[in-house]
Amino acid sequence: MKVLVTGSAGLVGSEAVTFFDRLGFAVDGVDNNTRADFFGPRGDTTWNRERLEATCARYTHVAIDIRDRAAVGRLVAAGGYELVIHAAAQPSHDLAASRPFDDFDTNAVGTLNLLEACRRHAPDAVFITVSTNKVYGDNPNRLPLVELETRWDYADPAHAQGIDEAMSIEGCTHSLFGVSKVAADVLTQEYGRYFGMRTAAFRGGCLTGPHHSGVELHGFLSYLVAQALAEGPYTIFGYQGKQVRDQIHSADVVSAFWAFAQDPRPGEVYNLGGGKANAASLRECVEMVAARSGTRPVLTYDEANRVGDHICYYTDMAKFRSHYPGWRQEWTLDAIVDEMVGAMAAKLSA
Repeated sequence: MKVLVTGSAGLVGSEAVTFFDRLGFAVDGVDNNTRADFFGPRGDTTWNRERLEATCARYTHVAIDIRDRAAVGRLVAAGGYELVIHAAAQPSHDLAASRPFDDFDTNAVGTLNLLEACRRHAPDAVFITVSTNKVYGDNPNRLPLVELETRWDYADPAHAQGIDEAMSIEGCTHSLFGVSKVAADVLTQEYGRYFGMRTAAFRGGCLTGPHHSGVELHGFLSYLVAQALAEGPYTIFGYQGKQVRDQIHSADVVSAFWAFAQDPRPGEVYNLGGGKANAASLRECVEMVAARSGTRPVLTYDEANRVGDHICYYTDMAKFRSHYPGWRQEWTLDAIVDEMVGAMAAKLSA
């Protein structure tokens, strides 16, 4: 099998490259390190690209921009791809507000460029878009919530297992980032339904792992661990730090993609996250990191929450589990934090 991965030096992209290289597949990875432009030196993913080139024998790096329609067309026409993992994105609410054209061109137009190139040149390829739970905008914030000592949680037992795909994406505030990802998400579904391509959009919760170049505007747990170990500043935006996110390891993300790729359902959409068992509030994550490292970030509090941010979100994956009962989530939240603290400590001491 020949695999194309976009955003290949990022968290999910690099996990996909490693996974498929180990399976013996040739992998082309598209990444032009736009993250360094978006987020500065801490967002630079050069180190991760170099790691892939040193450790993945079947990996070929391709430095093109997915906004370059002609270049994407030439790549797909020549590639002979059977599987496309589209992980490239502009991932920040706040950056989208300050650079709306870069956000929409990357997330929406870049996805359209890839889908159309595949329709013309690789129509039988399985095409997976890494979408986001931010397509639901602030609709999850309208659910009845209960405030507990260290976190928010759902008050209605109907949501005891989290948010499923029945949550509306209509009539809410998304942030411009959420809007561009809605466009990418719906385009991916439509190329499956209208053209019969084997596409799916996976709406991720907090995707995480040790190969994240976390920054203040994106990569929550990676950035928190880095700031805690350095005892550096960390600003909590709104909700008393009780906002809840569910963490899923990038290895579990990619294994879910592989389960879909082996038995694709055209035009599907799935929520993808750590679920209730892997959900924790920001405050709780600070304490989890401190319990392992003995250090904390220097916390400050800004009462203004980020536009489009969720007060409480954890993922109900019942739909995906029913379609792919053989898939197993391997990483607990404790194991994720253990690994990330260890990896960051090693990186800082190198």
